Amino acid sequence: MAEQGLRMGTRAGRWVLLTTVLGSSLAMLDGTVVNVALADIGRDLDAGFTGLQWTVNAYTLSLASLILLGGSLGDRYGRRRVFVIGVVWFALASLACGLAPNIGALVAARALQGVGGALLTPGSLAIISASFHGKDRAAAVGAWSGLGGIAGAVGPFLGGWLVEWTWRAVFLLNLPLAAVVVTVALRHVPETRDVAAARGLDLAGTALAVVGLAGLTWSLTGLGAGERTAGLWTALVVGIVALGVFVLVERRSRHPLVPPVLFADRVFAAANVVTLLVYAALGALFLLLVLQLQIVAGFPPVLAGAGLLPVTVVMLLFSARSGALAERIGPRIPMTVGPVLAACGLLLMLRIGPGASWLTDVLPGVLVFAAGLTLTVAPLTATVLDAAPDRFAGAASGVNNAVARAAGLLAVAVIPGVAGIGNVDYSDPVDFNAGFHTALLIGAGLLVLGGLVSAVTIRSRLGAEPRQAEPEPVGPPLERIPLERCAHCGINAPQTYPRDSAGS
Repeated sequence: MAEQGLRMGTRAGRWVLLTTVLGSSLAMLDGTVVNVALADIGRDLDAGFTGLQWTVNAYTLSLASLILLGGSLGDRYGRRRVFVIGVVWFALASLACGLAPNIGALVAARALQGVGGALLTPGSLAIISASFHGKDRAAAVGAWSGLGGIAGAVGPFLGGWLVEWTWRAVFLLNLPLAAVVVTVALRHVPETRDVAAARGLDLAGTALAVVGLAGLTWSLTGLGAGERTAGLWTALVVGIVALGVFVLVERRSRHPLVPPVLFADRVFAAANVVTLLVYAALGALFLLLVLQLQIVAGFPPVLAGAGLLPVTVVMLLFSARSGALAERIGPRIPMTVGPVLAACGLLLMLRIGPGASWLTDVLPGVLVFAAGLTLTVAPLTATVLDAAPDRFAGAASGVNNAVARAAGLLAVAVIPGVAGIGNVDYSDPVDFNAGFHTALLIGAGLLVLGGLVSAVTIRSRLGAEPRQAEPEPVGPPLERIPLERCAHCGINAPQTYPRDSAGS
């Protein structure tokens, strides 16, 4: 069965699909419901806006820094084993979050949660890739994406309902769900691993990624809050230097987290620049809109959480058509028009202020933004995977996932400070409203820039340029078959933000 692959519709196939959907939903639900809970967390723990930023960024920092290592660990030591360890780790960290007595303890627990997320997130889709073959794999990936999208749609309502009881329930909810995932995984999911995985792990690259992103995040968050200390400037320099050394290490490593051959392709590099710009705007919006709706517009948590629900619904309904469109006319036009349309949605959200109506002030802008994002994500995913050699398809999607996470991480650290929110009392509706509108303009600018980069650098047809011959792999045949691009769901293993946010 392991050699032939599981079949969709069989009992064994359904168990594997259930496990991976529930596992990825852990991280995805956490991302959506925590944003809804931020206002209550701030009031209950007497936290300033910087504390709320770190509540989001501590998780994203660990996840973005370690997600590539998590995938490598699964390939080498067993995908199910690492996935289960990640789920258990995530659950224990969630318990620590739910019991946190102050904002410092919550931030530390969120960082630990991100470590668990880095182990389970790549594992969920890697298990599908290794367990199903051919058409069954494509169908399983589509089902995984669609069912996960439903969980994403439920998240805001569930988070709003839990927050009205207590924000701590947002984290404690993960414990029973994790228990189900572990039980089913151990009983019904076969173990798989990459028999040709590199014997060594890129620990030096991982450490440099952690130091680089942590230095940048800490320094930029503090500088955005108005602090001007020697420690912050030192951290900024250390972060930049660490990321520069990371590039050098990856070019010379025998088993790099980021194979240098990927960025030798200009289209792959350009697509990741677009990812950085688009997901930076998205990360800032997901943090600030829910706060704007609660603090300024006076919405209850349930209604505020539903503010971005149309994004999930529109992507769930139309991502397949967007992927098919990119296959037919090429990715350049959708990746150019999509970000610009999303920017128009952000400009429409400038109407959201005191006394705003969900139907007339929130919904139009969110729908236009959702349409632009849907037009962008599937072609972007297809471009990333098409630009990579087949044997590096998994690495390419993992790198793009990490870029998206890092974009959201840095955006949450930088944009609020630039917009004037980071150093004021965020609970003051007047100050927050002004900063929110400035942040929308910054986000719109990033999206327009992403559209321009696409127009100039993305080729008009998928596969239009012949690839350079790649060296023959050394060693036994790979047990893992590279992930196929799925035009129906725009999956970019393992992300389709805002499924996660792909995620988180």
